[in-house]
Amino acid sequence: MGGLILSLVEENYIKAIYHLENEVKGDVSTNAISDEVKTKPSSVTDMVQVLAEKDLLIYKKYKGVHLTKKGKSAAMKVIRKHRLWETFLVEKLNFQWDEVHDIAEQLEHIHSDALVDRLDDFLGNPEYDPHGDPIPDAEGNLKSRNKKVLSHIPENEVVICVGVKESGSDFLRYLDKRNINIGTEIKVLGKEFDGSMDLLVNSKPFSVSEQVAGNLYVQPI
Repeated sequence: MGGLILSLVEENYIKAIYHLENEVKGDVSTNAISDEVKTKPSSVTDMVQVLAEKDLLIYKKYKGVHLTKKGKSAAMKVIRKHRLWETFLVEKLNFQWDEVHDIAEQLEHIHSDALVDRLDDFLGNPEYDPHGDPIPDAEGNLKSRNKKVLSHIPENEVVICVGVKESGSDFLRYLDKRNINIGTEIKVLGKEFDGSMDLLVNSKPFSVSEQVAGNLYVQPI
């Protein structure tokens, strides 16, 4: 995954487009990219044209963009660094899982494959980061996981939390207050008309909103 060196801004665009492609399952509009990277649409148009010239994406006016194989490889390289640094910060420096995203955003732009490979080995080649997201290997491969959002789980089923769809610090702190983390066992006691759910976590019953239930990834035991 070595070779091409991109600027910090270019890497942020490539990563943003990769995530948006996975969400929409198709071409990504320049307006969606503008919202994601928080800049004006005209600046987005200029940048996607630059990235298209580097064969990182294909841009069709009025239709949107999608990453090329080269672009996806570049995106996976940034994502690999980000998730390894998050893992390092939590496991080795005792940061909380709600504290590491912004720091990893800075560290992900270090251009040293040797450093990243040594970091991976130092951590024991982890497959998932502290938020349950898969960590790409050196070739950009992701380990797939059969997961569902909690809101789709029927009553009386017991599951384990394996990730979060929303990784904002406020949401992660809310989960900490409820003692919900990666590996936490959850039993669905009931589902209400408004989408909220009654749960049993660590022998304690409580309710969560539809929004919370829709942002937790789980696996059946």
